[in-house]
Amino acid sequence: MNRANHLASRSPLHDFLAPRSVAVVGASQDPTKRGYKAMVGLVKQGFRGAIYPINPKAEQVMGAKAYASLGELPGPADLALICTPATTVPGLIRECGAAGVKGAVILASGFGETGEAGAALEAELLAVAREAGVRLIGPNTSGVFNLHHNLNLLALDNVKPGGVGIVSQSGNMLLSLALEAQHNGRVGFSTYVGPGNQTDIGFADYLRYLGEDAHTQVATLYVEGFQDGRHFLEVAREVTAAKPVVVYKSGATEAGQRSASSHTGALAGSYAMTVDLLRQAGVSVVQYSDEILPVAEGLELLQKARGKRVAVLADGGGQATIAADRLAEAGLTLATLAETTRARLAEILFPQASLANPVDVAGSSDADPLVLARCMEILAEDAGVDSVFLVGMFGGYSIRFADSLLGDEMRGAESMIELARRVDKPLVVYSLYAPIKPPALRRLHEAGLPVYYSIEHAVRALAALGERGAYLAADHARPEALARLPDPEAAFARARAEGRDLLEPEAKALLAEHGIRVPEERLVRDAAELAEVAAHFGTRSLAMKVVSKDILHKSDAGGVRLDLVGEAALVEAHDAILASCRAYAPEAEIEGVLVTPMAAKGVEVIIGVSRDPIFGPVLMFGLGGIFVEILEDVAFRAIPLSRHDARSMVAQIKAKKLFEGVRGGAAIDQAALVELLLRISQLVEAYPEIQELDLNPVIAYASGYAVVDARVIVARDGADASTDSTTRTEENLA
Repeated sequence: MNRANHLASRSPLHDFLAPRSVAVVGASQDPTKRGYKAMVGLVKQGFRGAIYPINPKAEQVMGAKAYASLGELPGPADLALICTPATTVPGLIRECGAAGVKGAVILASGFGETGEAGAALEAELLAVAREAGVRLIGPNTSGVFNLHHNLNLLALDNVKPGGVGIVSQSGNMLLSLALEAQHNGRVGFSTYVGPGNQTDIGFADYLRYLGEDAHTQVATLYVEGFQDGRHFLEVAREVTAAKPVVVYKSGATEAGQRSASSHTGALAGSYAMTVDLLRQAGVSVVQYSDEILPVAEGLELLQKARGKRVAVLADGGGQATIAADRLAEAGLTLATLAETTRARLAEILFPQASLANPVDVAGSSDADPLVLARCMEILAEDAGVDSVFLVGMFGGYSIRFADSLLGDEMRGAESMIELARRVDKPLVVYSLYAPIKPPALRRLHEAGLPVYYSIEHAVRALAALGERGAYLAADHARPEALARLPDPEAAFARARAEGRDLLEPEAKALLAEHGIRVPEERLVRDAAELAEVAAHFGTRSLAMKVVSKDILHKSDAGGVRLDLVGEAALVEAHDAILASCRAYAPEAEIEGVLVTPMAAKGVEVIIGVSRDPIFGPVLMFGLGGIFVEILEDVAFRAIPLSRHDARSMVAQIKAKKLFEGVRGGAAIDQAALVELLLRISQLVEAYPEIQELDLNPVIAYASGYAVVDARVIVARDGADASTDSTTRTEENLA
């Protein structure tokens, strides 16, 4: 089945994540057993469907008739919870298939996570499940709940239905989020799944389900590792177009960290790469675990901002400054207030108030908290403001100053609620009184305005809202595919037949054939050709490099000479390069030397591609030359790229001020770099034979660029990317 059709069809997970009947295999009366806790969760939560305890030694469990086996059930169960040891599970899955069970939650550990024997048992389990037609959650999972269907197989207390769906590889992280939500008082959950070993169902499948689930307003994932990251990105693009997705990725992707022969390969597989690719798909990535719920709440309630321009309203200068600092660090900007806005503020604030952004009311609200609501309205009506951030002690004026101010604070809260209904802009509140939940803040929270306990959490939510708004407003259309051409096809065929990578002249010819500008150069196979080459280039300063399939790092082998002028200099450099390279690698096959004019000075960047085992082909862009592995100031995007992707890569570089010209230097041609990034993306799509590609350095100029060095590493037969890194999920859903 075509993958596009997968994404368009309804997820089969609805059949058992919103079940009408549940069988608990291993149901127990013993409070220490998971089979007991699952029954408690179903009964206590008031599950409305049929509950079938499976226990051959009991007539009933918690008032429900017990059955000796799945085969004795009066009807098929949509979902089975298996609470028995690992060795019993394959046989039980066969029974599930025979009994018409659609999905099974497997709690037991003792599978692939334990070693070779466990991996063999897990492989057997998957084979049995496929034959039986039963989908697997886990094994080694913490469980499942669907609170809108009163399904709580974790027997987790004090969780209420709501709009936050969770998939977490850590059961303790779920518990942490549940306790935090209980303290928050407003946040509720829709579905939770612990994916466990992802033997059958993976993150992409769960995300697709949450994307389709009407009760889920924001999907939230705690991820330790993806198994099919490329498929996850495809699903994420579809889901984020409709609803927010929040991901906390713990650590680096170990499966993607591998030695490679190129700069790009060495830098790929990192945590930074994973974050870039998730954000490319519209995912809101949080850096710290305590940001997960605050960001999810903000996105659930407010969905998006139109841009990243924030107006800060404060009743104290210190917190206004802190807010401004955090906003800048998060990539947001302080909105420039219109003169009419400043004039309107001046009419209601004390003369000493600061009317610039941040707006500091300077005591104007001490005796009249309603002033803050009026200021919020004025700021929200400014066309140059995308979000309004109230910072300070709103909600605590009656505590700090006088009980008589409580009425004004409540009226102020109602005014803010009405404003939020009228304007299409996020209104976010941080109050130092939030921990004690005074009446005005409780009213805001009840009405759906997020109230935060820390400036940092509020800013992270504002950043996520701004990023989502920018993502939704961007054009994500991708350029048309490039056609394969005969000469490059022949070059790849020769390289594969000879068990080598493309030689530098072949790599540059590939680029030139597809409209990428490369410098003029001559391949010299014999010293006798140097006189003609010298005459051709005249007095231009030249570079000479060895060409050999066996010498990848030319400089290390002494295979590069620069600033050569005239025939004598070329001859001397030629002899020195050959002598040095033969000493470095005596068995190396040397094709000759490449002679090309020295590139003019400019800004050195790197463009590279690596085929990540988890995410497939990934393009990297950053500062080039010797700095690429020292500074690692790079950006990653999954191929294929849209024009928005290419532009955002250039904008992401921390040292991008170099691109804008420093100390009187001219700004570089960023538009040309964007076109180059797009063309490389198209090239890699057209030629799956490209395993890795390095253009390092590319020298960017005020007009155009120069590709100084090009390396293309060829995938060996059967190892190219004409197929995805893993197709297990697609096969399972077919």
